[in-house]
Amino acid sequence: MAAPPATASAPSLRPSAASPRAAAARSVAVPSGPRTVGPRRDGGRFLGVRAAKAVSGVQSGTVVDDGVQRPWKLSDARLVLEDGSVWKAKSFGASGTQVGEVVFNTSLTGYQEILTDPSYAGQFVLMTNPHIGNTGVNPDDEESNRCFLAGLIIRNLSICTSNWRCTETLEEYLMKRNIMGIYDVDTRAVTRRLREDGSLIGVLSTDQSRTDDELLEMAKNWKIVGVDLISGVTCDAPYEWSDKTDSEWEFKKGQSTESFHVVAYDFGIKHNILRRLTSYGCKITVVPANWPASEVLNLKPDGVFFSNGPGDPAAVPYAVKTVQEIIGKVPVFGICMGHQLIGQALGGKTFKMKFGHHGGNHPVCDLRSGRVDISAQNHNYAVDPESLPEGVKVTHINLNDNSCAGLQYPKMKLLSLQYHPESSPGPHDSDLAFGEFIEMMKNNRL
Repeated sequence: MAAPPATASAPSLRPSAASPRAAAARSVAVPSGPRTVGPRRDGGRFLGVRAAKAVSGVQSGTVVDDGVQRPWKLSDARLVLEDGSVWKAKSFGASGTQVGEVVFNTSLTGYQEILTDPSYAGQFVLMTNPHIGNTGVNPDDEESNRCFLAGLIIRNLSICTSNWRCTETLEEYLMKRNIMGIYDVDTRAVTRRLREDGSLIGVLSTDQSRTDDELLEMAKNWKIVGVDLISGVTCDAPYEWSDKTDSEWEFKKGQSTESFHVVAYDFGIKHNILRRLTSYGCKITVVPANWPASEVLNLKPDGVFFSNGPGDPAAVPYAVKTVQEIIGKVPVFGICMGHQLIGQALGGKTFKMKFGHHGGNHPVCDLRSGRVDISAQNHNYAVDPESLPEGVKVTHINLNDNSCAGLQYPKMKLLSLQYHPESSPGPHDSDLAFGEFIEMMKNNRL
C-alpha cells in the first residue's frame, strides 16, 4: 500500500502578538502528518552537527507564551526527510541538529542492544513497535562501549519503567550519551514511506532558528553510500577477550572440551558475538579492521572471524584485501559485514538494498536441510549470488525477499551468514552456526 502523501502546508506555530492566548492554544494542535517543502534530489555528502546539550523529554510540561505551565510537552523537534516531508515531534535525550540515514527496525524489544550496535553508525533507527522505554536501561545489555547510531525515532515514550534490572530510564541514558531522540511521531506512516521509497536521509533538529529549507538542504547534501564507517567504530589496538555468556542466559547444553584460538576482526563487533564464541571454547584475540593479514597469520590461529559492521562494504577495499589474503589458509566465519566482505573477496558483488533488513523476526531457510530459523538482522547491503564464482554455495536465503543470507565454500574452508546468530536481541534459533565454525576448525586440525 502506498504511503500517505505529505500535506501541502501546516498552520504557523508562531504566536500572535495581538492574541497570545489564542496563539498558545493553536500551538497545542500540532499537525500529525508531514509538510512538503521541496522535491527530492541527490547531492554531496554533508556532515551532521552532533548535539551539544541535553534537554528534558516526556517527564516535563511546557510553558507557552501566556506564562501558563501546560501538563504536557509541546512539539519542539523536527524530522526533515530528503523527500521534502517534515514531521513534527517531541524531543528527549540530547538537543541540536543531526543528519543520518533513516531505517526502521521491527524488533519488539531490545532497544538498548540496538542503541549500542556499532552497525547502526550513521543511521537514525525508527522502532516500529509503538511503545518504547518501559523496561528502562541496565548495564548488562550493552553490545559495545557506547552508542553509535545518530538518533532514535519512536511513537510513544514510556513515562515509567517496570523491570527489575532497570537502573535508569531511556531518556536519562540518551541524555548522558548525547544521543538525540524524538517521540510522538507517526512511525507507521514514516515506515510505509521508507518501504515505498527506500531508506531516506533525514535531519533531526531541535534548533528553531533553522528553517525547514535549511534542514532539507542538509539532508540532500549528505551521503552514506561509499563512506568508510568501519574506521570510526573499530578498536584502536588488539586485545584479548575471555568473557563467556552469563550462566543465567546460557542455553547451549554442554561445554566444549576443546580449545581454539580465534582472531576476530573488529569491523563493529558486538560483545555477545564474542561471548558466544568464548562459550563454544574459543580463546579470542580481537584486532582492528586495518590489522595486516600477515600479522594475523603469524599468530597461527585455528580460525579467523570477520564481524558485523556499518556501511558500504565497497567503501573499505583495505578490508576486502585482508579477507582475500586470509581465506583458504585457515577456516573463516563471517557475519553481516564480514559476509559481504567475503562475497567481494571471492570476486562477487554487493548492492544496496531498498530499505535493508533490521529486526529480530526475519525468517531464513537453510537450503541444506530445509530448516527455517527466525533470525535477527541488521544490514542495508547484500551479496549478489549470481556474481559469485563456481563452487561457492548459497546455503541460506531470506524468505521475505529470497536474498542471499548465507554462503559456504568448502574448498576455501569458509562459511558466512547475513544475519546475527548471537541474536541479541532476537531468537536463539541460529546459535548452531557457531557450532559449525567449531566443527570446521576441528576438521582442519585432522
